[in-house]
Amino acid sequence: METSELLKKVRRIEIKTRGLSRNIFAGQYHSAFKGRGMAFSEVREYQYGDDIRDIDWNVTARYIRPYVKVFEEERELTVMLLIDVSGSRDFGSVNVMKKEIITEIAATLAFSAIQNNDKIGVIFFSDKVEKFIPPQKGRKHILYVIRELIDFQPEDRKTDISQVLKYLTNAIKKRCTAFLISDFINKDSFKDALTVANRKHDMVAIQVYDQRETELPSVGLMKIKDAETGKEQWIDTSSSRVRQAYKEWWEKRQEAMDTTFKKCRVDSVSIRTEDDYVKSLMALFEKRN
Repeated sequence: METSELLKKVRRIEIKTRGLSRNIFAGQYHSAFKGRGMAFSEVREYQYGDDIRDIDWNVTARYIRPYVKVFEEERELTVMLLIDVSGSRDFGSVNVMKKEIITEIAATLAFSAIQNNDKIGVIFFSDKVEKFIPPQKGRKHILYVIRELIDFQPEDRKTDISQVLKYLTNAIKKRCTAFLISDFINKDSFKDALTVANRKHDMVAIQVYDQRETELPSVGLMKIKDAETGKEQWIDTSSSRVRQAYKEWWEKRQEAMDTTFKKCRVDSVSIRTEDDYVKSLMALFEKRN
């Protein structure tokens, strides 16, 4: 993409998503994600009713009487965006592709983080970690993130969500809020990796999908191509049996995904490309309050 065209796209997304985060999400973001990180503040003498799990045994031994640790809400959070850049994001049957909606959602969350004085970082992933942008603050950093969201070209086209979750767990030492944004077209289970990641961090899953992925139209013979493997095949969409089998496959896959999120205790939302993602994000934030 030419530099002038890229800058125009960056500017358009900045104007739209900064306005959304400032005018709509400000209060919801703060109440949904603030207060989930606690930092050590000081120690004081034990008082009746204190949780014995907060006792500082080193200080207690030194002064021969019980002391407890006092914690306070962290003033600054780290927000990580885990962005799926695999081949399947390059699909859309309406006016926009999945990758465009992913970009807008990510940019909106990034501006919300910055306006709440939080750091924002990004991990682009396919079946490997493609790029890591360390968490920082500031408008310059945000514009760099948006530019990468628009123009980043991955080396691989397949998907392995487990890999990015393992990377997040190892790379980010301090507890963060991490948004995993993907269509979740993933061959293998990522349940174990998500369970571990959610123990250390506050994980949130956002699925972006297209309506045409949920069912096949009846248009006769159709040549389809797997965007991640490149495999092509012909299918007869005029067959009700074929269409029903595909629909059942999609519903079974969605059910398995939802079950994974529930078992891992991860909040999630599914957003269609033709839907208003603002309403979906608002519902997600309200669910976390």
